[in-house]
Amino acid sequence: MRLLYKLSLIKLLFIYGLFLTAIIIPTVSILNKFYDTRTQCDRLKQQWFDWLARIIKLQITIEGEVPTTSCFIISNHISWLDIVIIGKLLPTYFVAKSDIVHWPVVGFIAKHAGTIFIRRGEKKHIMETSDKMAWLLQNNCTIAAFPEGTTTIGNNVLNFHASLFQPALASNAIIQPVALQYEGAAKDSAPFINDDIFLPHLINMLRLEKIEARITFLPPLASTDQSRHSISKTSRQAILDQITY
Repeated sequence: MRLLYKLSLIKLLFIYGLFLTAIIIPTVSILNKFYDTRTQCDRLKQQWFDWLARIIKLQITIEGEVPTTSCFIISNHISWLDIVIIGKLLPTYFVAKSDIVHWPVVGFIAKHAGTIFIRRGEKKHIMETSDKMAWLLQNNCTIAAFPEGTTTIGNNVLNFHASLFQPALASNAIIQPVALQYEGAAKDSAPFINDDIFLPHLINMLRLEKIEARITFLPPLASTDQSRHSISKTSRQAILDQITY
């Protein structure tokens, strides 16, 4: 009964998410200037993530200082839950693989909520995406990316794709490394890896009494006078050193 109740709440939340991204956010964007719109839309998106976190009983332990100004967030990647954690805490534009846009419902919501999709292997698209990211950073927006390019079980941090750091260097943005870890029963079940499918994984998460997660905001890094290769190695090592599996 508890699982069915949670599923019904999730269904209502995703219906609201469709309404939010298809009607409310576009309407607000038309009626307001960019900065006013962004503030209001950020508040709505954070509220949506907060409601989702409540439904799935996500309990977050925060270490370090949560950024109060715009930055380029770099995190290790374990699960789709990573997005919920960061999105609940900060107004963020996420960078994601283009195949997510084809996910039913989730893809539509992500696309119309401002997610930046990357299609690997298409040089022109990659350059356009990089320019978009740099523009957002220059306009005091926060972007979150997972430069491993895939998810892991959380006991290691894969090599970072250095090219993902270029927009931050071009805009002199502060780079904020973040280490994510799952604890308790979620330690083994939270990783979204291999051929996992979203809905069955979501149901498994809803079966848990709670989902314990730890997010550590590490010391921020300046992007000035840095190469993308050096800053990617430095931020990866900082995250790797924090992992306690």
